[in-house]
Amino acid sequence: QVQLVESGGGLVQAGGSLRLSCASSGRTLSIYAVGWFRQAPGKEREFVARIRWNGGTLLYADSVKGRFLISRDNAKDTVALQMNSLKPEDTAVYYCAAPRDEYYNPYRHDEYYYWGQGTQVTVSS
Repeated sequence: QVQLVESGGGLVQAGGSLRLSCASSGRTLSIYAVGWFRQAPGKEREFVARIRWNGGTLLYADSVKGRFLISRDNAKDTVALQMNSLKPEDTAVYYCAAPRDEYYNPYRHDEYYYWGQGTQVTVSS
């Protein structure tokens, strides 16, 4: 069983940076692709970024491209989301998630099986 735990959220001013981390308290995370999603109040959960199990094929939402960077350290069994040049519209609860196998659409939140509890990111203007 994969039990995901996010950390690193908080309050930051526009233009600032935050680094989110995703870890597994159960089975190793290193064999899974990991996606980051976010959900703002009253909005649908949306795709942010995805990294494959081997660190390859990075995917980003257009809204974060060039500002966010997803990476992983399989030795430490963690996946990070470095968020730079933050904007107020980045305010949301951020979730990390993992699919059960290789056959999934990485952009669709309903195709991920394992989820963390989320961490709040608030960007003030």
